[in-house]
Amino acid sequence: MHISAKADYATRALLELACEPARPLTCEAIASSQQIPFRFLKSVVGELRRAGLVRSQRGCEGGYWLGRPADEITLLDVSRAVDGELITLRGEPLAGLDYPGPASGLPGVWRRIEDEAAAVLGGTTLATLLPAAADEHATAEQLSRRGAA
Repeated sequence: MHISAKADYATRALLELACEPARPLTCEAIASSQQIPFRFLKSVVGELRRAGLVRSQRGCEGGYWLGRPADEITLLDVSRAVDGELITLRGEPLAGLDYPGPASGLPGVWRRIEDEAAAVLGGTTLATLLPAAADEHATAEQLSRRGAA
């Protein structure tokens, strides 16, 4: 399995946002903090916004926030938002893969690897990756948002 730079950068950017849920962060601040190339990050954040994982506000008070609470965003969500299929074979999804004869069992192995990777990524939320203090702050912020709703 190949973890792309896009998936890595996207996750790191989302973790930065999860640590600061009360205020928006700019791409410049995230890029600087995580040592990510700014232009590449700008493109990645655009994909995250289209997937609903971040929301944005323009202007001098603007920036980016998480689109959902940190405990509702999984690494699988992030990976699929920026890379599409989790695992491909020669650029094609594994769903319709079929081999003849002695190799007929191989596609099942590839699909099992994909299923297990999806289970690990799907079971890991941003909140589980946050340092304890930031996680408690994010949880308090989520509760206050829910109470206001």
